[in-house]
Amino acid sequence: MTSQVLDLALTESSLRPLPGPAAELLRELDAPPRLGAHLRIVHDVAWSLTDALGRRRPDLEFDTTAVLFGAATHDIGKVVHVEELSAPGHAHEEAGRDLLLRYGVPAHLARFAGSHASWDDPHVTLDDLLVSLADKVWRAARVEDLEKLVCARLGGAPWEAFLELDDVLRQLAAGADARLAFQAAYPITA
Repeated sequence: MTSQVLDLALTESSLRPLPGPAAELLRELDAPPRLGAHLRIVHDVAWSLTDALGRRRPDLEFDTTAVLFGAATHDIGKVVHVEELSAPGHAHEEAGRDLLLRYGVPAHLARFAGSHASWDDPHVTLDDLLVSLADKVWRAARVEDLEKLVCARLGGAPWEAFLELDDVLRQLAAGADARLAFQAAYPITA
């Protein structure tokens, strides 16, 4: 049974709604409300990030639908490893990918749950990097190594790519306080 608090986390505020299948799965799993709020925030930031990059670099190839689904489910393994909602840990990554696969999510979408903290993997794609970036910048965290990898994928002169990405990330980071307050308003347990 879905908690009313989870429902509020998935519907309240001006944040963009999660993709239907992601929201349905969170309800079915009776996910912690704070997880629902977090996934909504990262999805909303990923939407803004892909929109800004798509407008600035229309020839840049990434799968917006995959990135948005990945952002909406990247931490779903925290349904299994609830302790990682309030403490560091990586057990949720493999657990999340496995959980999504068990629920019939295609592997190319389930992978984000396992890859969102592994941006240094040699097989990482721009889609993976964008999910990782959204998962950092939502709270105004800037990770130089991750940003360098994204800049390299943007192409062109490295300094131009950096300035362009930096401009987008500074704009996104400006809303971090409101996003942090939204997430903190929801309890870890219903």
